[in-house]
Amino acid sequence: MSRLQDVQDCLSRKRLAFVGVSRSEKDFTRTLFREFVRRGYDPIPVHPEAGEIEGRRCYARVQQIDPPVEWALIAVPPKQAESIVLDCAAGGIPRVWLYRAVGKGAVSKAAVSYCRAKGIRVVEGHCPYMFWDDAAWFHRLHGLLLKIGGGWPQ
Repeated sequence: MSRLQDVQDCLSRKRLAFVGVSRSEKDFTRTLFREFVRRGYDPIPVHPEAGEIEGRRCYARVQQIDPPVEWALIAVPPKQAESIVLDCAAGGIPRVWLYRAVGKGAVSKAAVSYCRAKGIRVVEGHCPYMFWDDAAWFHRLHGLLLKIGGGWPQ
């Protein structure tokens, strides 16, 4: 399966763990979380120090989510992402998206390698906004720049 098909596969599935969604209402992860809700997804917040985010029960680890999710969006620093993909494997989560808008985001070679070794489909970077046709122009521009620069998933 291609990298673009992995993106589309994740976005076609509505129940996801959103790992690393911030407790701060002004953080971009909260904006993205609310966008998933607005689009009809069922994002389950995962944060080890929050009891509730956006009115939804928050879990400390992905393995605690019941019923299990279809995929996990991971928005934490790369070193933390490495342990979270271990949790995803333990929780039977078959798809992982290592979020990145700029910089490294959640992407690490170790996390990607672990996912591949365990048969977990992995999206290495990118922001879901870039793949929604009706997203704001600046998100679509970001996607266009990646297409021009060769960073768009194939």
